[in-house]
This record gives sequence, C-alpha cells and structure tokens, in this order.
Amino acid sequence: MEPAPRRGGPSWREFLRAQAASIVACDFFTVESVCLRRYYALFFIAHASRRVWLAGCTTNPTGAWVTQAGAQPRTRLRRRRHPLSDPDRDRQIQRPLDEVFRSEGIRIVKTPVRAPKANAIAERFVRTVRGECLDWLLILNRRHFEHVLRVYVNHYNTQRPHRALELRSPQPAGGRERSSIGEIRRRDRLGGLIHEYHRAAA
Repeated sequence: MEPAPRRGGPSWREFLRAQAASIVACDFFTVESVCLRRYYALFFIAHASRRVWLAGCTTNPTGAWVTQAGAQPRTRLRRRRHPLSDPDRDRQIQRPLDEVFRSEGIRIVKTPVRAPKANAIAERFVRTVRGECLDWLLILNRRHFEHVLRVYVNHYNTQRPHRALELRSPQPAGGRERSSIGEIRRRDRLGGLIHEYHRAAA
C-alpha cells in the first residue's frame, strides 16, 4: 500500500519523479550458499539512469563494514542530493552509512516503513538479479558471490536493455550506442547463463 501524501505537500511518487535525476537508492539483499551460509550484498542504484554500483559483499554487515563499503562509491555519488536510505531501518548499519554521505554534503531521505513502492527501483533490481542470475547458480563462498555479482552488474549496466530507458542500457559499452552495421557475435558470461550480443567491427 503506497503511503498517503502529506497534507499540502507532494506524494512520495511525485517526489521521486520530480527528483529522479538526483536520487540514488541503496539496499541490501541476501543469498544462501551451498553450505547454508548467508551472504549480504550492499548496492546503490540511480533512479534516472538505472545504473547500479555494487558496494560489497559480506557475511556480517557491521557498522564498520558498511562505513568502508559505502565510502567506495561516494565519490561517484557526490552530485546526487537525495540518496534513499535502506528501508530495513537497522540503526547499527544505517547510522554509519548515513554519516558517510552526510560528510559529502549529501541529503539522506528516509523511506517510509512498510512502503516497498517508495524504494521500488531498488526492489526491482533485486528481483531482476535473482530471476536472471542468482536463482540459477549455486554460490560457493563470498568470493564467488562477489564475482558473480560484479559480472552481472557489468552486464546490467552496459548490455541489458531497460524498458524505462526505451530499451537502452544504463551505460552503453564505450559510452556510445551500438552500431547497426556488421556481423552479430555472441559472448557468453557466467558459464553461458548470460548472453551478450555485439556487432563485429567492419
């Protein structure tokens, strides 16, 4: 259920649409390994471009780990004014992460409790990475999990078409749109789970 708009102010949906160019959402998701060990992944996703940054993977997302992981993408996010906070509201994790961004002058916007639509773009990415990648693989350990995610995030950013972007990728390879001339070739990634197509140079 979407939260009701505040009296005299815009709704969450209106706010997100109006500020999309300056909003980056962040969230955690988890995966169980073949040894039944749980791993956590922290990621950021830009609302306007749908570009994803993987901050890191761990078995124990402490405040110290979140501070270190959140510091890695912060230089890329300095122009963003409104990162959306993790909706899980874990204070031991959330406070250090918020401080990382406040130190860069970035405003933090708290997502409402029990309002998944307020963080729908991040939730959609989690559903996508599970359905297209993680549900089809057995994760062995943290290193394997991080490798798989980095390969998939690269594919997601540079190759995968998005309906919200008129079937373009968030960050086309080489910073340019693909050529329409030349022989089409296929590249397999993650053992053939993901196929990428490109045109060979003439």
